[in-house]
Amino acid sequence: MRCFSFSFLVVFSIFSFFSCGEGNRKKKEPLADQDAATEYGTFIQLAEPLATAPQNKYAKVIGWPEGRTPIAPSGYKVIKFAADLNSPRNIYVGLNGDVFVAQSRTERTGEDPDKAAARNVKAGKSANSILIYRDTDKDGTPDFEGEFLNGLKQPFGMLILADYFYVANTDEIRRYPYKEGDKKINSKGEKILDLPAGGYNNHWTRNLTASKDGSKIYVTVGSGSNVAENGLENEKRRANILEINPDGSGERIYAAGLRNPVGIDFEPHTGVLWTAVNERDQLGDMIVPDYITGVQEDGFYGWPFAYWGPNPDPRLEGREEELVQKTLVPDFALGSHTASLGLSFNKSDKYQEGAYVGQHGSWNRSEFVGYKVVFVPFSNGKPVGEHEDFLTGFIANAKKNEVYGRPVGVTFSPDYMLVADDAANVVWAVLPE
Repeated sequence: MRCFSFSFLVVFSIFSFFSCGEGNRKKKEPLADQDAATEYGTFIQLAEPLATAPQNKYAKVIGWPEGRTPIAPSGYKVIKFAADLNSPRNIYVGLNGDVFVAQSRTERTGEDPDKAAARNVKAGKSANSILIYRDTDKDGTPDFEGEFLNGLKQPFGMLILADYFYVANTDEIRRYPYKEGDKKINSKGEKILDLPAGGYNNHWTRNLTASKDGSKIYVTVGSGSNVAENGLENEKRRANILEINPDGSGERIYAAGLRNPVGIDFEPHTGVLWTAVNERDQLGDMIVPDYITGVQEDGFYGWPFAYWGPNPDPRLEGREEELVQKTLVPDFALGSHTASLGLSFNKSDKYQEGAYVGQHGSWNRSEFVGYKVVFVPFSNGKPVGEHEDFLTGFIANAKKNEVYGRPVGVTFSPDYMLVADDAANVVWAVLPE
C-alpha cells in the first residue's frame, strides 16, 4: 500500500499522508552538545540546532598548477582525462564506453562576488552543451572528442534507453533519436516532461536513471528554497524523486522530503535505488549532515519539516507534527555542509565494493569540509564500517580559502573512475596501476 497520495491540483499534497507502518525508521537519537556530536556514519549523535551561529567561508578557485593532480590511494593513478572545459558538471557513460559530459553552470545576477568566485576559476556563461569522448585504448586519454549536443538549458542528467538519448534540463526532459556510436545529435528532439526550473542555490540540477528493465525513469528534483521560506506553493513537485514512463507519462512521486537529491544509482547486488542528498543550511556548523540513502518507495525523508528522522526543524516547529513522526532516517551520514552530490557504485572489482561520493565542498561552515571524493564500503547491499577518503588534494590553502578545484560528478567507465571537477573545468580519470 502506498503511504501518500499526490495530486497536481493540490499544493504539496505529498504531505497528506495516511496511515503507514513503521517501516525501517530508526529510533530517534538524542541531541548532543557540540563536543559529543557526530556527523558521519550509520548511527550519529546530532548536534543541537543553532548551537553555533551560521557562518560562511567561500572558497576561491585558483585552478590546478601544471603537473599537480588530485591524490588517490596507493594502487591508483590520476590523469587529466579532459581539460579547458566550461563547468563539466556531470558525466554519463554509455554501454559502448562513450563518455558524455554535461557542461552547465549556475547563472545569477547580483551575487556576492566571493560566492561567485567559489563557483569557477573562470567567469562565464553556462555552455549548455554535452561533449562526447571516446577512449579506444582505455588508457584514460580520449582518442576522440567533440560536441555531442548543444542549445540546452542547464543540462545535467543523461540517459541512453532503447533508441533514445535523454537529457534532463533544469526545466524539462527531452529525448533524441540515438544509435549506439553516434558522435553528434542534430535533431531538436522532443520534450516529454516539464519540470520546475531552477531552485535554491545550485538546486537547478535534474538527474536521471532507469530501472533495470527500462520500464521506468527516475528523476531527481531539488527544492526551490532552503526550508520552504518562500511558501509551499513554490515547492510543487520539488524535493522529490519522480518516477515516469519512458515517454514521460505516468508521473508519480517515488520518494519525497529529499531536499536536494543529486547523485542517483542502483546498488548492484540488491537493485535498490540510492541517492546522495544535500541537506539544509543555517542551523550551525555541525548540522544537518548530508547523506546517502537507499530510497524507500513512497518514503518521506523530512524536508522541510524535519531532518535525520523525526527531529523537527526549529524554524518550522509545530508544523506537520504527524508527518514529522513518519520521517525516515537515512542510511549513512556524510558530514554537514559537505555538499555531497555525486554518487556511483563501483562497476568492477578493480575498486572496493561500495559507494563513491563526490563532495563539492562547503561554503556555509566556519572551516572547509568536503572537497574530496569519499568511499563508503558496502556489504550485502548496505554500508559497513566507516567512510574513507578516496580522492583528495583539492584544497590548496585553507587559511587563504584557496582550492584548486571542486569534485562533483562521479561515475565509472568499464575500466576506470571519472570525476568531474566543474570549478577547475577538468575531468579526472582514476585508473588502477
